[in-house]
Amino acid sequence: RLVFVLRRDEKMLEKLPSVVDQLRDPNSEVAEQQPDYAATETRSVKPAYLVVEGSCTHLGCAPLMDFEVRPAEGWEGGFLCPCHGSKFDLAGRVFKGVPAPTNLEVPPHAYLSDTRLLIGKDEGAA
Repeated sequence: RLVFVLRRDEKMLEKLPSVVDQLRDPNSEVAEQQPDYAATETRSVKPAYLVVEGSCTHLGCAPLMDFEVRPAEGWEGGFLCPCHGSKFDLAGRVFKGVPAPTNLEVPPHAYLSDTRLLIGKDEGAA
């Protein structure tokens, strides 16, 4: 599996609320898309770090990371699927009006230390 780990700076985190009205599932209500501890606005254990599977929820294509903000296009940065046009924000939440039905999946994961991340198991997630 392809997994993206994104370190979000303060500017990226500040942009998360600005796109909520454009998202299909802004509150991560599809429980199967993430563990309970990631059903937050940042969809993460630690707000600065996003851990998501790199597989579009439409047909499984690998989205591209596009973090360049383009105000003229209304793009605040996120993930773009080049095959069918699905868009996801900096928390992996899917935009309305695209083929992908749900947010990018957050795999089980745990921080073993400040510099070590275990993906696939979440015992002791903190």
